[in-house]
Amino acid sequence: MLTPAAPGPTPRHAADGPAGSAGYVYLIATVAALGGLLFGFDTAIINGALVFLKKDFGLTDAQTELAASAILFGAVAGAAVAGWLTDRYGRRRLLFGAAMLFTLSALAAAIPRTLTEFVVARLAGGLAIGVASLLVPLYIAEIAPARIRGKLVTLNQLAIVTGILLAYVASYYLADLGLASWRWMFASAAAPSLLFMLTLLLVPESPRWLLGRGREAEALGTLTRLNGPVAAAAEAEEIQAALVAERGEDANLYQPRLRQPLRIAVVLAVLQQITGINTILYYGSIIFTEYNGQSASSAIGANALIGGINFAGTVVALFVIDRVGRKPLLLFASGGMALALGALVVALQLHAPGTLLLGLIMLYVACFAVGLGPGVWVVITEIFPNAVRGRAASLATVALWIACTLISYTFLSLVKVAGLSGAFGLYAVLSAFTFFFVWRAVPETKGRTLEEIERSWQ
Repeated sequence: MLTPAAPGPTPRHAADGPAGSAGYVYLIATVAALGGLLFGFDTAIINGALVFLKKDFGLTDAQTELAASAILFGAVAGAAVAGWLTDRYGRRRLLFGAAMLFTLSALAAAIPRTLTEFVVARLAGGLAIGVASLLVPLYIAEIAPARIRGKLVTLNQLAIVTGILLAYVASYYLADLGLASWRWMFASAAAPSLLFMLTLLLVPESPRWLLGRGREAEALGTLTRLNGPVAAAAEAEEIQAALVAERGEDANLYQPRLRQPLRIAVVLAVLQQITGINTILYYGSIIFTEYNGQSASSAIGANALIGGINFAGTVVALFVIDRVGRKPLLLFASGGMALALGALVVALQLHAPGTLLLGLIMLYVACFAVGLGPGVWVVITEIFPNAVRGRAASLATVALWIACTLISYTFLSLVKVAGLSGAFGLYAVLSAFTFFFVWRAVPETKGRTLEEIERSWQ
């Protein structure tokens, strides 16, 4: 658990002098969050495309799982290298590289002639997603004032679910183009990718990364524009003090005081995925067409409705996470998910109407969106020291993507063995376990600076 913070420089607030530009803070966070939008769009577009891709290429269930999961294997690799690369080369430069890769992979996924070519294109897109999934929330957390850090990091999650919703809507309208409509679905991601690349020219490098590289003038300039001159000077002093302390410990990722935050971050990251959310986001169309007897267009329409619920729940999280706190939202989410999935298992056993099944799935998604979706990313970006934040967050993000890949790659096989009710029953048990883990192990971090949180682990 977090212990009371050790004495250290006390940050001043903008009220002690001229305030920084709130508009500039939100501009930077919004531009960075476009990476989250692409993350959501690229991962979710497979949901609608998969129905047509499977028919066009004559895929077996195993090949369908490979087509759906290829992007996730790439995401594991991207997240694995992103931490080291961003600590070495900076946040902004690596985000720009990810934007370029998003654009190229979107076009490449639209033109393959074989499953192998498609998988390679999706692997490349996965590399970009792995980088963006780590860097976007990390970068936002490093530029955000403590009082609104949870809201701004949640803005990334809002962008992710917006991307998911846009993917569902695009799939719905493009489905009328026939068997080859999946090609247009993937190509449509190129436009927002180019927008992300261009708008990144408007944002600065992370001031915490700059201070770690001895570039004090650049860092202070950015902090001043964000928080005002008085608060900027105090924050720069606090960051410098933390950096000195970290250098004294050689910034060792596996030092004893970091074992607990590493354990919390990795376990939370894994639990966010193995509670089953991406089986709905990736295989929703397959579930509704092959196991609930709906047409392809109506199944994609149901996905769009689920995407809307996901979006609405994240909007709620955006406004309450800095008021209620991270831990209460995580508890609410995991408990609600366990109850919704438990009820879904019963409904499946009783062969309940499709509308009831859809309603319970929507309740499950809503609970995830309010808490477990944004809350895990916020915690991961908050609890590590500056010197190891990139590598530590990378470790947690790699664990997250490995778990996501495992769940997505085995879902159809699990359904064959245990049925839909057995699969969702397993996710219900894991949701209940998540509730107890959060209750016992996860600290509350709202309203504290990153340096205050860092000192509390000593």
